[in-house]
Amino acid sequence: MKIGILSDTHGRAHTAARAISLLELHGAEFFIHCGDVGDFHDNGSDVLRKLPSGKTAFVFGNNDLNQVELREIAAECGLTCLGESGIVELAGKKLAVTHGDKGKVLRQLLASPIDYLFTGHSHTPHDIHAGSIRQINPGALHRCKSKTVATLDLKTDLLTFLNVEDR
Repeated sequence: MKIGILSDTHGRAHTAARAISLLELHGAEFFIHCGDVGDFHDNGSDVLRKLPSGKTAFVFGNNDLNQVELREIAAECGLTCLGESGIVELAGKKLAVTHGDKGKVLRQLLASPIDYLFTGHSHTPHDIHAGSIRQINPGALHRCKSKTVATLDLKTDLLTFLNVEDR
């Protein structure tokens, strides 16, 4: 199974739609959004409406201010809201997701029996192996030099960063 990972869309629904299309083109079957769906100017509701129904999980970031409304929209759209963090099990793997802005949450997840930890927040893509846990940040789709997302094949462990073109 191949998953698509994105983060830090900050309400940019058109950019999110391009990113999702790119991830689908590269075979993503399930999607994880690592937070900051919205920001101070846009709550992110249009971003949530672009995410594939029934095959997306997301967490709140430090800029997701109206979490009650975002939870309601997620439910309407068939998305799984994990709150500030959560664990998704796919293809026999445990995938932990949090935005990455809370050290205590990161430490708790890293102490859990997980295979992967997905974060956002820094707007910088990374792939770090810490013991048996692989930590992945797909980058960002706003306020960054290059807009990036990633695919991860859970069977082969192949991670691919993808550039999302500006239009």
